[in-house]
Amino acid sequence: MILSSTSFALILGMTVTSAPETLDPQLEPFRPFIGKTWKGTFANSTPEKPVIDIVRYERAMNGKAVRALHSINNGEYGGETLIYWDSEKKSLSFFYLTTAGFRTEGVITTEKDGFSSVEDVKGNANGITKVRGLAKITGPGKMKVTSEYFKDNAWVPGRETSYVEDSTAQVIFK
Repeated sequence: MILSSTSFALILGMTVTSAPETLDPQLEPFRPFIGKTWKGTFANSTPEKPVIDIVRYERAMNGKAVRALHSINNGEYGGETLIYWDSEKKSLSFFYLTTAGFRTEGVITTEKDGFSSVEDVKGNANGITKVRGLAKITGPGKMKVTSEYFKDNAWVPGRETSYVEDSTAQVIFK
């Protein structure tokens, strides 16, 4: 039997294991999130009015960034985050663009089993100017995200969402 170069490459690819995808060393704390899709239920969600968030973390920009895509209630709201190492600031920084027309820029601090963030909000019609957030892996296949909003010169409770890994969940944009 004669194999074409394509067939040979396919067979070779099946027998050789590849090394893990590279990631900028400063982004390594995000590796437990990358390649996973999470389905979260907001704490104030009810069976009559569910609020479900789907978020997926991916390696991006040849390992120089981490992308997080999310959508709430099948695209009613969503956004995309790019996390990267800012060599000028010597910190993990990010941009977040939303389907609601506003954006944020912030700084991330890695923590045991997760990360915290502080971000400045640009263009939010609800008067929110800053957000503080915390994302933690709380057990195998479980994550919790909490946030606070700075509005009217005071920090107010934001959202609390409990997530489970769900490989069948999909981020949807309309």
